[in-house]
Amino acid sequence: MTRVTLYGKPGCHLCDDARAIVQQVCAELGVDWSEVDITQDDRLFTEYGEQIPVTFVDGKQHDFWRVDPARLRKALTS
Repeated sequence: MTRVTLYGKPGCHLCDDARAIVQQVCAELGVDWSEVDITQDDRLFTEYGEQIPVTFVDGKQHDFWRVDPARLRKALTS
């Protein structure tokens, strides 16, 4: 089961930064994650276009704009 989902779009430098953190933390903890390109879905683009990157943990919104590695790690180990 994918525990972390990262919503973003191509060409977004904040999304690139968030992706690197999510990859690192999830690899450390052995947690599956996925990425969704919001430009491929009108509803997601409307909902999250001003907040990207947006991370979800276990189906609930966790963060937006920036991903704090310590906060993500805590959410995944609590």
